[in-house]
Amino acid sequence: MPKPGNLATVAYWLVALAALGAAAAMLAFYTPTEQTMGPIQKIFYLHMPAAVNTLLCGAVVFVASLGFLWRRNLWWDDLASAAATVAVLLGLIVLATGMIWAHQAWGVWWTWSPRLTFTLILWLLYVVYVLVRPAIESRDRRALVCAVYGLVAFLDVPLVYLSARLIPQDIHPASIGLDGSMKLTLAVWFVPVTLIACGLVAARYRRNRRERIDEASRAGQGGAGMGG
Repeated sequence: MPKPGNLATVAYWLVALAALGAAAAMLAFYTPTEQTMGPIQKIFYLHMPAAVNTLLCGAVVFVASLGFLWRRNLWWDDLASAAATVAVLLGLIVLATGMIWAHQAWGVWWTWSPRLTFTLILWLLYVVYVLVRPAIESRDRRALVCAVYGLVAFLDVPLVYLSARLIPQDIHPASIGLDGSMKLTLAVWFVPVTLIACGLVAARYRRNRRERIDEASRAGQGGAGMGG
């Protein structure tokens, strides 16, 4: 018989996929086509929620890193690692959709505008975070190093958000004009993208906890690590 936790997880993902299907149908059959850019403009409805959730994952890494440094509980490290992994995935989606948008809007796949540059730097920072972790054998030292790094990496998050607003010559617009139906579509798209992002963080966190428990068990410690 399936465990209640497994049923809840399945139900969560069914809701997330249903929301994604509804958002895709809305985009295809309800949302008007933008006159200047044409159908390619609709990639914005994925790009924007993915970008916001990337920044939110960065904020989770920051809070979890602070939590570890304050309490020294390794579950904070597990959460930070999970959020950083999802930030890498979402950041890749943001960069890919942004390049498609740029090619259509500006005629180039990439330009070193402040916002694009800070976004690329942010993605690379979390890529390094994910790649460095396995290289540090000591779990406590790994958690400490990554917590400090997670705090430093977060400094780029406000730069990504503020760059187009504070630097007028940035080719990337600070905002995009949308009519009522377009705003509604954008709001709807935030639902599945956020659900998927949260679900991925939770799934990765559970995996990290299982791996830590297994690691402690193999070491003969009979627990999940320092402070639980």
